[in-house]
Amino acid sequence: MFTQVALSYGYADLQPHIDELTMVTHYTKHHAAYTNNLNAALDKDASLKNRSIEDILLHLDTIKDEALRTSVRNNGGGYANHNLYFATLSPNATLSPTGILERRITQEFGSLDALKDELSKQAAGRFGSGWAFLVAQADGKLSVVNTPNQDTPLMTKNGGVPILGIDVWEHAYYLKYKNVRADYIKAFWSVLDWAEVQKRYEQVIKYQ
Repeated sequence: MFTQVALSYGYADLQPHIDELTMVTHYTKHHAAYTNNLNAALDKDASLKNRSIEDILLHLDTIKDEALRTSVRNNGGGYANHNLYFATLSPNATLSPTGILERRITQEFGSLDALKDELSKQAAGRFGSGWAFLVAQADGKLSVVNTPNQDTPLMTKNGGVPILGIDVWEHAYYLKYKNVRADYIKAFWSVLDWAEVQKRYEQVIKYQ
């Protein structure tokens, strides 16, 4: 059975950048629903038991029942994406990476600010609901992608591992920022913990 990532901070601790009501609603309603619905879907197919969420999402095409496959895609993606999102936020965020991740960002994007600009652009430009991700490959390569709905690079062979995700579903920002998505994206950078992103990057490239 999958469980929501445990928050290391209180619902109000990310204010003023992300407000308490949004955090409560996002975590206890939306993320909880994705988690519960995923577990209910997995109960319908014994072959999905005892597998990692990464393995399940990568092999969605092996789920023959179309309705079940759609449910696992939507709720499994929502589960994985939100675990990443909440784990990489912090009221005491390290606001820039160091070490190997810093060097790789500079190598591939020119600077941290250039990477943030690209991620912000893709998050702002995603039509409707979706995500913008910083994705790492086992060889260390980084890329920026955006996806619709709750899709994730984990669903694609050689798609890489997302190590940072900006949620641009309206439930992530509408209570505070209304329809001004750009203001939410700007505020996101004030609570993104690059130390956690860096840790995830180092895990991806550990066995290269």
